[in-house]
Amino acid sequence: MSGTDMKLVVVGAAGRMGQTLIRTIHAMAGATLFAAIGRPGSAYIGRDAGEIAGLGPTGVLISDKPLEAFVEAEGVLDFTSPACSVEFAGLSAQARIVHVIGTPGCSPEDDARIKAAARHARIVKSGNMSLGVNLLSGLAEQAARALSPAEWDIEILEMHHKHKVDAPSGTALLLGQAAAKGRGIDLAESSVRVRDGHTGAREAGTIGFATLRGGSVIGEHSVILAGEGEQVTLSHSATDRGIFARGAVTAALWARDKKPGYYSMLDVLGLS
Repeated sequence: MSGTDMKLVVVGAAGRMGQTLIRTIHAMAGATLFAAIGRPGSAYIGRDAGEIAGLGPTGVLISDKPLEAFVEAEGVLDFTSPACSVEFAGLSAQARIVHVIGTPGCSPEDDARIKAAARHARIVKSGNMSLGVNLLSGLAEQAARALSPAEWDIEILEMHHKHKVDAPSGTALLLGQAAAKGRGIDLAESSVRVRDGHTGAREAGTIGFATLRGGSVIGEHSVILAGEGEQVTLSHSATDRGIFARGAVTAALWARDKKPGYYSMLDVLGLS
């Protein structure tokens, strides 16, 4: 650790993604683990965060007092739950620090509250923190803009592990938003999430979603553009959870000297 390393807090520190974040901070230059936060009442409170993550002792004990940590830190990495992320965004605004949110499943109301917190915090939020997925979203937008909705149908296919609780995935929705932006339409009004029974013919201009769940799949996403006699498929495969953690740390370091506001990974990567 150097005196210029960015002091980061990991919330949900005892979870699978929290442990990945702790290991990633340890491995990346420019950042240091300042604090680790667990759920109140968790059996992990008071235990060394490094030991939980398989690094050995780090001297950072898991706490259940986020605000105390936030006011002394520079940034928060958050892959928890929508309710927790909304709460942490409010605390980040109080502390006026960076808050990176990779939490899936946020509702429009959750997002509105997080954006309100961005008046004082530097918030970077994305349905997926990986470089490859954000490149894919840019390609999906470009393809959707180039190919006529009267002649080309767009379907988004995703598969995740059997423990995932939200559907479609945040990444699938990110890709759907990109395709909708390319076509100049509203995704909420144009998406088809479920097909069952006698559905009739596919409505032109809609964006369909298909969700698969099973096994230990970290994340598979495809944007399929189907025309008459030809098909274009843009795909991304995640084989290591570390890609999301590396993206989150990169986002925190990027936002360190930015003004308060609501940013995405496209901003971080210069693709917005």
